[in-house]
Amino acid sequence: MYVFTVLLIVFIIVSVYGLIEFALHQKRIFSIPIRIHINGTRGKSSVTRLIGAALRESGIKTITKVTGTYPRLILENGCEVAIYRKAEANIIEQLSIIKFASRRKAQAIVMECMAIQPQYQWITETKMLHSTLSVITNVRLDHIDVMGYTLPEIAKALGNTIPKNQNVFTAEKILFNKLKEISDKRNSAIYMTDECHVTDDEMKGFGYIEHKENVALALAISEHLGINRKTALSGMYKAIPDAGALKRSIVNVFQKKISFFNAFAANDPQSTLMIWNKVKEEIGLRGVKIILLNTRQDRLDRAKQLIGMIGKELNNDFDYLILIGQSAEVVEELAVSGGVKRNKIVNLGWTEPEAVFEAILAYTAEQSTVVAIGNMGGMGGKVADFFENRSVVYG
Repeated sequence: MYVFTVLLIVFIIVSVYGLIEFALHQKRIFSIPIRIHINGTRGKSSVTRLIGAALRESGIKTITKVTGTYPRLILENGCEVAIYRKAEANIIEQLSIIKFASRRKAQAIVMECMAIQPQYQWITETKMLHSTLSVITNVRLDHIDVMGYTLPEIAKALGNTIPKNQNVFTAEKILFNKLKEISDKRNSAIYMTDECHVTDDEMKGFGYIEHKENVALALAISEHLGINRKTALSGMYKAIPDAGALKRSIVNVFQKKISFFNAFAANDPQSTLMIWNKVKEEIGLRGVKIILLNTRQDRLDRAKQLIGMIGKELNNDFDYLILIGQSAEVVEELAVSGGVKRNKIVNLGWTEPEAVFEAILAYTAEQSTVVAIGNMGGMGGKVADFFENRSVVYG
């Protein structure tokens, strides 16, 4: 009887505390008038950064939180603070960010959705953020083990962050009607943005390779909030790109030139193919053409999808496929069965960035173009940093 009484008292105390904390959170979040929630398969971090930068430039006191390659909190003045986690990522983290923004009397919070599980996406939106503006960047085949094996299933999962009675912006064209169906049920208006409305001259202001699709989304949000285009773009040009943003590093060594494109973050087949074509059409695939694929043991489904795309779409467009990371032997066999000739495959496995560089250098005659895909995790980030740090002169 005594134990039961103690447990009952503890339960009541915990319940009361939880109710009080929930009420305080609701007060905090509704004290921030502009709440923007960004979800989607690709480009979330970039769009989050671009929108936050546009709002800051217009004078709106904005706190921005990105998950991206590395979690970051971007303050009102544009300075970035690293978010350190004692354990695995957890959506509870969003509560502390909202508390922080409320204490600083932020006028806007721009938050990248960090949840993958559909139910957690729903909780983040309906219990934590209550967004006044929603963004779904696009719908691609990724995280299929938890979000679904078809695009409509993934669209439904991502739609969990669409709020009631608000406005939704998306660059998604193929699954737009599915997203509209969800928006209509929640009495929210949805708008499709078009990258054609962003000019080549406007893109020249970025110091890295940004996508028109992302800029178009950020500009549409800015216009909706009454920020003029010139001001919005001015802020975006100043934004620090995410570590996973598409970047080009040119390394000159021993009379050889290596153009290294960090596309590790574009880890679904459609996005990867788009980047390959973008580099091919806008910059050019010069010299020896190399695909560098970094794999993770817990993302073999992703590797299988990418290998399938390479064998089907790019087989006659590259000279070498260099494999690095975990389970590279498995991926090699997948590539061969997918139609890639074995003599075009270089399997380095788990190794050091220096070894990757030496292999690329060995296969470079005078010039080469390397498009790095697959995963930023594992070896990806280290290899990308290696090339970026040597992008002027090596040796």
